[in-house]
Parts: sequence; C-alpha cells; structure tokens
Amino acid sequence: MCDQQEVVVVAVPAVELQPVAEGAGLATIEEGNTDVDDDGLPRRTGTVWTASAHIITAVIGSGVLSLAWAIAQLGWVAGILALTGFSVITLYTSTLLADCYRCPETGKRSYTYMDAVRNNLGGIKVIICGCTQYANLIGTSIGYTIATAISMKAVKRSHCFHKNGHDVDCQSSSNLFMIYFGVMEIFISQIPNFHKIWWLSYVAAGMSFSYSFIGLGLSIAKTIGGEPSRTSLTGVEIGIDVTADEKIWGCFRALGNMAFAYSYAMVLIEIQDTLRSDPPENKVMKKATKFGVASTSIFYLSCGCVGYRAFGNNAPGNFLTGFGFYEPFWLIDIANICIIIHLVGAYQVFTQPVFSFIEKSAAKRWPLHSFINKEISAYIPGCGQYCTNRFRLLFRTIYVIITTVVAMIVPFFNDVLALLGAIAFWPLTVYFPTEMYMARNKVPAFSRRWLCFQVLSAGCLVVSVVAAAGSIQGIITDLKMYKPFHSSGYE
Repeated sequence: MCDQQEVVVVAVPAVELQPVAEGAGLATIEEGNTDVDDDGLPRRTGTVWTASAHIITAVIGSGVLSLAWAIAQLGWVAGILALTGFSVITLYTSTLLADCYRCPETGKRSYTYMDAVRNNLGGIKVIICGCTQYANLIGTSIGYTIATAISMKAVKRSHCFHKNGHDVDCQSSSNLFMIYFGVMEIFISQIPNFHKIWWLSYVAAGMSFSYSFIGLGLSIAKTIGGEPSRTSLTGVEIGIDVTADEKIWGCFRALGNMAFAYSYAMVLIEIQDTLRSDPPENKVMKKATKFGVASTSIFYLSCGCVGYRAFGNNAPGNFLTGFGFYEPFWLIDIANICIIIHLVGAYQVFTQPVFSFIEKSAAKRWPLHSFINKEISAYIPGCGQYCTNRFRLLFRTIYVIITTVVAMIVPFFNDVLALLGAIAFWPLTVYFPTEMYMARNKVPAFSRRWLCFQVLSAGCLVVSVVAAAGSIQGIITDLKMYKPFHSSGYE
C-alpha cells in the first residue's frame, strides 16, 4: 500500500542542483551531499516551536471573533460545553493523526494529508479525503479574504464614528478592501513552499495573541464599566430576541463556527512534514499540538465567555468589527490591523498545500515541459537569490484572483465560517484520523475501542450535518437580500 516516491534529478549548470518544482515533493541530491533527509529531500529544520507557530496561526484566526456570538446562541451551559468538547476532540484526534505521518510498513513519509490516507487506508477514501481537504482549504482562503476585508473596513469605519458620532451611517463596500488583500497575497504567494514561511507564521501567531488580548481587555472593561448585559443559561430567548426557527438555525450555525475555530487538521500533516527527524516527528508534533490547542482553548473560552458577558444576547457576529466597541478607536484600529497581518499569514498556511498539490501534479504529468519545470532565478536586494517558474507564477496569481472574486460574491462572515467548519470537522478532524489509527493498530471490529471510535465518529457526523444545514440556510437567507459587488453591511 505504501508505494515508493519517485525521485527526479535535474542538473543546473554552475549552481547548486534545484528541484524540478520546488515544494512539489520532487527531490534532488547533489553527489556527495549528505545534507538531505531519508527521502532525498533537503534536510528539514522545523522544531516544536515552528510547528506550534504554524498551529496557532492556523487555529487562532477569524474563528475567535465569532465565539461571543456563538455562545450567545447556545447559552452559558451548552456554549461552554460545546467549546470545551471541540477542544478535547481536536486535541485527541490530532495526536492520532500525528502518528499517521509515516507508513506503518516502510516508514515512508506522508507529504500531505492525502498521502497519509493513501499510506494507511488506500482505495476510494484517498479521493474522498482529497476532495474534502482541498475544498476546505480553498474555502478557508475565501473566508479569510472576507474576514480581512471586514477588518480593513472596520478601521475606516472607526475613524468615521470617532469623527462624526456613533449614529452616523458609516457603511461602505468591502470589495475594494478584498482587492487590496488579493494584491498583497499575489505577491506573498510567490513564496516557494511551506518550509519558507516559518517566519510569517511567527509574525502571524504574535498578531493573533495581540488582537485576542485586546478584544479580551475591551470586553472586560465593558463588563466592569458598562451597564449589565442580558445573558441566560440557554442563550438568546425565543419570543424576545429571536423566533423559534431563528433559535434553531442560530444554534446550528454556532456549532459550525466553533468547529471552524478549531479546524486545522487539514494542514497538520503538511506542518509535520517541516519537522526535523530527530527527535521523531510524531513526538514533536504531539507536543506542538498540545501546546497550540491548549493555549488557543484558553483564549477561546476567555474571549467567548467574556465577550458574551459584555454584549449579552446581542453579541455581534464579529466582536471587533461589529462595533460593540467604539472607543478607544485607536486601540480598536490596532486590533484590526493585527487581524489583517495575522490573516495575511494564515492565508498562506492554508493555501501553500493547495499550491504544492497542483504544482506537484503538473510536474509529474509533464516532467519535461519547460513552462512548468524550468526555474528562473533572480536576485532580489535584501532577500538574496529567488527562484520561480512561469507556471507557479501564473497559477498562484490566478488562484488568488478567483478566491478574491468568490469572496466578493458571498461576503457573509458567520455563515461562510460555519459552513467551512461543518465541512472539515467530521471527515478531516474525526473520521480519517480514527480510521487510520484503527487500521494501523489493527483494532478488531466490535471491540470496546472500535465501538468507542464509532460512537465518537457518529456523534461528530451529526454535529457536522446540522452545522452545515444551518450555515446553508443562513447563506440562502442572506443571498435573497444581497446584491453582489454592491455596498453592503454584511459581516
């Protein structure tokens, strides 16, 4: 089941040998050079800290901004239990997935989530995994485009409110800000591969902590100094805040938002593939997972609960851009700028695996085509030598343009996040990790452990289905009132 990786060697005159398509999993080994890993690729240098930075960048994202709203839909009891449950499940299944990095028979590495499924399960499940994983990665890049544009617009609106008063209509279109973000990502997306963006993840992780602390501090200040907000054990109340139907759909979308807040399983294997092999990658990845998930869970519970206490049942969908806070406007601006910088990096964490998959597939399909494989070298002042090829440049540019246009068509923050969380949670966070674990460890059918895994998987499937239903209903409702490419207040 664990087939061997094909190795392609390309000679480049007068310079060090280069991969046919960098980041595509194709190797080059210069004669006599021992600075390579067991698969012939350049030696990996990732550590528990770089992996933790990648995880925090992937996990603490736009999802944290909607947690106060999500707890408002579910209430104190169900909201805290659900958030804690997602945390525990994500931590547990991520440790299972970390053990699936190498093939159990040959020890061969898995470069992607699909490779892990291929090496451990095989068959049609590989195709199902690939479709689910890459659909979610593409969807996440769309969601992050929406979230970034909302934060950019929030900076503009906060100045408008500060100058003209809180009752002034300061609405504007997000489209121009999405275009700004798209232009930035076109340039940043030319970073060759996942191994080259460790520094970006450090910056992004720092920004995520910064705006989380600011949001938490503002919520505490509002709780202490403002009028008491109305909260309840069961969340928004039927007949007072919402109708019965709105309550049900809101709870479903809240579960999707929470699932999205913890979704990073689709890039876990890609992050693990950046780690050095000593100590073993699975042990390092488990440490990074525990640190990343534990730290984010503390922030999530703090931001969600304190945010709900501050705003009550009227909590906005995005508590830093929905203008539950107006002052101090400069601090809100700083928080939103931190969100923007963080999402610029998080976008790369979720799109680099897509780039790698397409470029690897193209290089394998047309190994001698110069448009796809010929490296073009250029010296960039302050950055050193930079290598790219025409296919990489064209494909990544087109990808960013397409995701930007789609974000402009459906700029519904909470509903899009809920749908992404619903799509990813059951198959990628729960089903495939547990199935691979059982296959690797030959867990007997109908044994106690097997039954526990089946109950866990079935319960999480139900959560994903109802979350998807709620988010789709929300998107359909929003589309009835929304005109694409026009000014909108949707957030």
